[in-house]
Amino acid sequence: MTDRILTTHAGSLPKTKELGRLYASIAAGQTADDSALRSRIETAEADVIAKQIASGIDILNDGEVGREGFFTYVRHRMTGFGGQSQRPIMRDITMYPSFLAFIMQPRGEQVNLLAPPAAIGDIAYRGGDAIAADCARLKTNLAAHKGAYTDVFMTAPSPGIIAAAMNNQHYPDMASYVAALADALAKEYRAIVESGFILQIDAPDLAMERHTLFADKPLGDFLDFVRLVVAAINAALAGIDPARVRLHVCWGNYNGPHECDVALADIWPEIAKARVGGYLLSLANPRHEHEVALFKDGILPKTAILAAGVIDTTSNYVEHEEVVAQRLERAVEAVGDPGRVQACTDCGFETSAGYVMIPEDVVWAKLRALRDGAALASKRVF
Repeated sequence: MTDRILTTHAGSLPKTKELGRLYASIAAGQTADDSALRSRIETAEADVIAKQIASGIDILNDGEVGREGFFTYVRHRMTGFGGQSQRPIMRDITMYPSFLAFIMQPRGEQVNLLAPPAAIGDIAYRGGDAIAADCARLKTNLAAHKGAYTDVFMTAPSPGIIAAAMNNQHYPDMASYVAALADALAKEYRAIVESGFILQIDAPDLAMERHTLFADKPLGDFLDFVRLVVAAINAALAGIDPARVRLHVCWGNYNGPHECDVALADIWPEIAKARVGGYLLSLANPRHEHEVALFKDGILPKTAILAAGVIDTTSNYVEHEEVVAQRLERAVEAVGDPGRVQACTDCGFETSAGYVMIPEDVVWAKLRALRDGAALASKRVF
């Protein structure tokens, strides 16, 4: 039990420019000095952990600094990927030609999530050395901060976001591809939980694909995809305590119109079937802030936590602590129990290396605002 609203975030935090350049070059097919890369990752991760603690984050992570992107890193851990995919551009972006031209301007070296490799062979997980190294490094970096945080999470992608973004050029159908990905990811999921960390499954596919892969299809077709992915996630989680798993669902972490976003009410009945103990939802941005009221109907599973997004990760405004507090109070009112609400960001801050909308100094200011707003709300709701 807790007597205050705990703070957390959605995963990715600022990478060093040097790491960003290295990841971009690796993604472009160039080789890197593995020893030098590991050293830079270790230094960057230690720094990002210390900064989270200084910012007041209770449930923290490694900042994803050891990964090129929140899902594209699997190319290095699984067999079967090669060539290049062609990801559809989000429908709301293509609706506005001037905005499309603006957002597609070159922005320096970065890992391009719209052109990852494709599935060209059988998908299988390679041994598990990489995830074991991730977990060991995180434990080492946490050792100096014992007692300064409440819990630790580590992210891994849903099979759906990989299947949607990394084109299937091998399996007979989407269901077969998703099943193969879920089987491979299950090994990473289990390794994270067995290391003592909360597993966060990043699943923007459960909302964003409505206006991306399924933009020209009926809502029913998209909901069939959501059911397929949730079932695959549940299969991958077999034997794992749901209380140690949280699911992050969003509509795409980009500063766009978002007019084509599917309503949370349309997808929630399927998302609620996931065998998880927490849901991270984007509830700070102007398109979805109102949807927190949906939880007034008691639809949050009775043992689940709502990690409510109360910080917008696409805007450089630093939220006032009173704004954060009011958003959290609305979440508490809707859920009905302050102990089942956590303060979170809408999404990550650098979901792929070099993809930066918010400069690093502003990121930490936003997380301090999250801390201050959560403290203010806690005084009122507990």
